[in-house]
Amino acid sequence: MNFLQTILKNLAHTPNKPILQEVHGDRLVTTTCGELLDNIERARRALAQAGLRPGDRCVLLAPNSSRWVALDLAVISAGALVVPLYSRQALEELVAMMKDCTPRMLCCSNNELGEAITARWNDAPRVLLFDEIFSDRTGSVAETSASPQGLADGSPVAIMYTSGTSGDAKGVVLNIGNLSFMVQRTTARLEELMQNVRKEEDDRVLHYLPFCFAGSWVLLLTCLYRNNCLMMSTDLNKLADELRVANPHYLQNVPALLERIRSGITSQFRKKGGLALALFANGQAAWLRRRIGNPKTLDGLWAILAGVLVFPKIRQRLGPNLRALICGSAPLAEETQLFFEMIGIPVLQGYGLTETTALCTMDDVHNVIPGRVGLAIQGIEMKLGENDEILVRGPNVFPGYWNRPQATAEMIKNGWLHTGDQGEVDEKGNWKIVGRLKNLIIPTSGHNISPEPIEQMVLSALPEAGQTVVIGNGRKFLSVIITGDISEKRVEMALERVNQKLPHYKQIRKFLLASEPFSAENGLLTVNRKLKRNAIEARYKNQIDALYQDTEARK
Repeated sequence: MNFLQTILKNLAHTPNKPILQEVHGDRLVTTTCGELLDNIERARRALAQAGLRPGDRCVLLAPNSSRWVALDLAVISAGALVVPLYSRQALEELVAMMKDCTPRMLCCSNNELGEAITARWNDAPRVLLFDEIFSDRTGSVAETSASPQGLADGSPVAIMYTSGTSGDAKGVVLNIGNLSFMVQRTTARLEELMQNVRKEEDDRVLHYLPFCFAGSWVLLLTCLYRNNCLMMSTDLNKLADELRVANPHYLQNVPALLERIRSGITSQFRKKGGLALALFANGQAAWLRRRIGNPKTLDGLWAILAGVLVFPKIRQRLGPNLRALICGSAPLAEETQLFFEMIGIPVLQGYGLTETTALCTMDDVHNVIPGRVGLAIQGIEMKLGENDEILVRGPNVFPGYWNRPQATAEMIKNGWLHTGDQGEVDEKGNWKIVGRLKNLIIPTSGHNISPEPIEQMVLSALPEAGQTVVIGNGRKFLSVIITGDISEKRVEMALERVNQKLPHYKQIRKFLLASEPFSAENGLLTVNRKLKRNAIEARYKNQIDALYQDTEARK
């Protein structure tokens, strides 16, 4: 059976089992398997009556909810292609994506969003509101189609748009075979993680990332495939409170959140000062030195004291049940991964693209190597190509971009997907992501420089910074743009420390403090928080030119 058949079978066989829970304040609003199955059938009928046919595209534009899940599965089981979009993305970008995929209809959670789209698009498709779709209360589980019709491994089921870091977003087509393969592999890895845990109940999983992103969607489908209840965040501003309510075993994260947690904990100890700060700072330094086999005389004592009096309390506050934090979508600072390992919560990284059904590698839960993203998933081949580009081949690789044969041909050559990422692999097969080839900076010295590792070093030296962007393509030296409320003196001291660890051609000579944080709202970040480097350099062009003016005038 494919992934969808398995999910529908699970729902039908355990109608009274909780399968989705929305966190609302201090309570959980539960949807059972039977209720979800009823909602899937209700949505299928409503969509069919509205004219949805196999092969049509149907846009979902709404935050995570049990209704979102029902619609998602209803569209796929009807033989149509679901197009999940981020409801908080810029309206112009949303309209551009919809014009690209020409959907039959648009399903919105609220009328305001639908009206905003139609106001900007004269030929917009029909808008269906969630309340309208789920208003039909007739029917029951017994009437629900037990199996989707006509869906083979090669059948396309979704179009997921790329983040568009360097241009227009492209529609990645994913099929039944891609998703069936991936949910089986993620299922196996989660079961490894939860070995030796009492299994009378489900894994406790909290999810806050939007389902419109490939990795987030794969985790949702994996939970449904395993018949394991998934708890959904409904208010990111209250995520800390929701964590206490959910008390999860694991959750999926982006690096920005983990780095913010680490920075917040460190800042709290600095504010406390005194004995608490001494125990934390000395315990952390001792732990790091002992880890690399270079301890000092009192490190054993500091490690014991911090290991008894400090680190367990931090872990308890984050979540007493936490077995691991799962992280992907962007590079995670090695210092952050080590921080969580120190307090007893491993961070498991995965690497992949939307074009690889979200994943190519996953950390071995028994052998996590900080700074690396794990081994290639069983059944997937990976190798290094020209300029150390990561190439991928396997059943996870997408069949192509929507209506873009030339872009597809440029991405997949001789059966290998060209990721555009530079990588390294050690003798045991553990991969490390160096950076994006298209982000390479070539100063006048002619060196090829990946900015991402340097940016991580600056962020580690300046934990109070928000974001960093290294620039200098075609220039005589590198500079960095930094966001955050930081003094120039503080930046100068941090860059001095960073430069001591870098060869001369990678050293940062000048910096620019940005006037506002980069965000999706101001067009300087993608919706999944990746830097739009070209847009950032264009926004600060005058300041960048002034930064280099004196030096370049003396050439």
